[in-house]
Amino acid sequence: MIACDRLCRLQPYSPESTSKVRGNSLLMLPRVTRLLSSVILVATVMSHNLVSAQSAASCYHESSSLIYHHSVSEVRLVFFASDERNHPVSDLQKNDFAVVDDDAVIRDFRSFTRADLINLDVVMLMDSSESVLPRLPQEVAEVQQLISQWPWRAGDKVSVLSFSGMQTRLICSEDCRSSFSADRIDSSSEGGATPLFDALKKTANLLHARAQPDGLRVIILFSDGDDTISVTSLKEALGAVQDSEAQVYAVDNGVSARPSNGTAILQKIANDSGGRYLGNNHGAGNVLNNVIDDLHSARVVTYALPLATTDFHSIRILPTHNAKLQFRCRSGYYHGASSAVTY
Repeated sequence: MIACDRLCRLQPYSPESTSKVRGNSLLMLPRVTRLLSSVILVATVMSHNLVSAQSAASCYHESSSLIYHHSVSEVRLVFFASDERNHPVSDLQKNDFAVVDDDAVIRDFRSFTRADLINLDVVMLMDSSESVLPRLPQEVAEVQQLISQWPWRAGDKVSVLSFSGMQTRLICSEDCRSSFSADRIDSSSEGGATPLFDALKKTANLLHARAQPDGLRVIILFSDGDDTISVTSLKEALGAVQDSEAQVYAVDNGVSARPSNGTAILQKIANDSGGRYLGNNHGAGNVLNNVIDDLHSARVVTYALPLATTDFHSIRILPTHNAKLQFRCRSGYYHGASSAVTY
């Protein structure tokens, strides 16, 4: 109040002074208006830039954490055809069969080719656990013989993995024709439990991760089939194999003369993948002959993915003309499945 009284006394009210103040205010108004407009414009631009920067940062953060999933739009199916005597059919035509994918009957194929004209990606998967240690030297000798006698082509790959305890070990990758030796198996073999399903899943994921469109993926499994410690279930292992499109040739190296639970598991792995079960009386030469016979008769078809209500599609192949024809392929596949491999 004191300051106000002094001001009032110093500047008493008069009409002339009021007119001057109003005149000066009117003269200053355009400048004040322009100044306020500039301030508002700068504030608006800064606010827009801040929002844009925050939006860009948010978009970058979101895009860096996005996971892109690849969905299957085309089915690729490797299969084998044989006659009533179980001999490979060499002159199969695409109108000799139909694919039953769930409830859809497929006769219109996008492609139909011979599989023996494409490159191979072969993995020898060796059980080195306690239960098969007595037969391990023979198993290693058979793998060496297979690698040395196989009619490899320039683009073919061959890898060797072994499993025991809690580990799946990569002995050599893709170039085992020149780098595999029995010493590498002996130095890594310590017996222990049998992580068969874990090893099978890792092998399938390895093949899936490096899959090429022009490649045929094959797993030759040496085991007694008795899993004792895996975290992975049989169903999960089979799902990984089906997703990799690999055929499993299961060589039973169990010591029992009678069929066991392990034998049944090996048969299921082979059948569900479209491969073969080979008993413990099959040596490396017979294994090689069986696989090569299959490769000579194998065909590859592709077709558009049919609609389905579930992720898993079951597959069968039926003859259209000759009822004596027999077909072998994987039992199904998972639509939109993805895999990763770590060692």
